[in-house]
Amino acid sequence: MTMGKEVESKVIKPPVQKVMSGRIFRPARAYVYKLWVKYTALAAAIWLGTVLSAVGSVYFINAVDPGEMDYAIRTMGAWLWPLNNWLIIGNLLWLVPALAATPMYVGRIEYSVISESGESMPEVYVKKGILTITRKHVPFRTITNIASHAGPFDRLFGLGNVSIETAGYSGQQAGPEEKLEGIVFYEEVRDFILNELRKFRAPYATASEAASAAEEPVPRGPGLEDEMLLTLREIRDLLRAQRAQGE
Repeated sequence: MTMGKEVESKVIKPPVQKVMSGRIFRPARAYVYKLWVKYTALAAAIWLGTVLSAVGSVYFINAVDPGEMDYAIRTMGAWLWPLNNWLIIGNLLWLVPALAATPMYVGRIEYSVISESGESMPEVYVKKGILTITRKHVPFRTITNIASHAGPFDRLFGLGNVSIETAGYSGQQAGPEEKLEGIVFYEEVRDFILNELRKFRAPYATASEAASAAEEPVPRGPGLEDEMLLTLREIRDLLRAQRAQGE
């Protein structure tokens, strides 16, 4: 109570309803700004790193042979300005198209998470691309690890990412199979997927938890893919359950 009037507090929760219902959701608008800043910082780092390397070579020559210092300074004075101009032009050649294409790229990204109670098989769906459109469906039964992270540029704009790894993909390439990027409520998305995974198959371990021996990755064999092996294992478990009921 303040001055005889009741002060109401409003709790603002992230819009996770779309995630829980399996509907399509997209990265936040701030993801565009993050990529713009990231690309611009990369171009600036390339320019600054090249200029500093050129200047540093003069000091290196001075340390090796002080008698060549005057010649190195004259050479650097003749080449530094053209080098600076070519660096700026070269950076602009890729930076301007990247900045222009970023809103279109981000605007075409789609995510969805279908839970166990949904009509379709529980899975994570990701769509990305401008010229080449990639649609990827990651079934829950193939997920071995899920993690969330937020880098410096993400924290600057209040964003985060959710990384999803599967048994077969993590054995072939480094890094996650799929990432849900540019999400404001990324921790809620991670927790929702994790809870669904624990309902779908328990126990389930994240990267910060001890792995359970009952949930070891499916071994790979010649001529057999992970999907086939997982399907065969499910059929085996169903047959065992039916046999147990019959006994």
